[in-house]
Amino acid sequence: MKTFFKITTLCLFAMIIGFPVFSQNDDAAQKAMKSKATKSARKEAKKFTKDGFYVAPGALPLDKQLESAWLKQYAVDETGLPQYIVETGNSVAETQTAAKIQATETAKLNIAGSITTQIAALIENNIANQQLNNEEAASVTKTIAASKNMIAQELGRTLMLVEIYKKIGKNVECDIRLAYDYKNAKEMAKKVIRQELEKQTNILQDKLDKLMDIK
Repeated sequence: MKTFFKITTLCLFAMIIGFPVFSQNDDAAQKAMKSKATKSARKEAKKFTKDGFYVAPGALPLDKQLESAWLKQYAVDETGLPQYIVETGNSVAETQTAAKIQATETAKLNIAGSITTQIAALIENNIANQQLNNEEAASVTKTIAASKNMIAQELGRTLMLVEIYKKIGKNVECDIRLAYDYKNAKEMAKKVIRQELEKQTNILQDKLDKLMDIK
């Protein structure tokens, strides 16, 4: 019994001592990431300012916008994978509003393209294992490639990280940077691609289930 209490006491003591250590490590990592993001943001802000870009009235200062963007790009989840997909969009139009709309749509397409490419690579690894014939494999590849626009349309609320403008004669150039949660994007894209494969191909359900079994 005494041995039991000693072991229990030692375990509790180790837990009490251990928690601050983990916290300190996390804090150190956060500080390092923050420092790196701030340094990158300041450097990039100087370049944009030198090129004539400015922020909209009432928006965060350029360096703070860029710092937020860099933090999102550095962020990883519990498995070490990127937590966000961060993409840019650029457009030139006659008005600031039109330029922003077009740049935002471009950024969304880039997000959709990025996640589609990643999922396509994962599915390609499954094609050989599921004994698909050449026709089925070609249909899968074609369907995935055609899904980018549909995935872009299905994107929910994106995070606007950077929104800057530049006068070009009578026109306005807009540079946008958006972020989208990686896990949400992946699950949504899998759903869209699955629906399209069901409509566009004649692959049996059991094969389709195994084909889409990607992590």
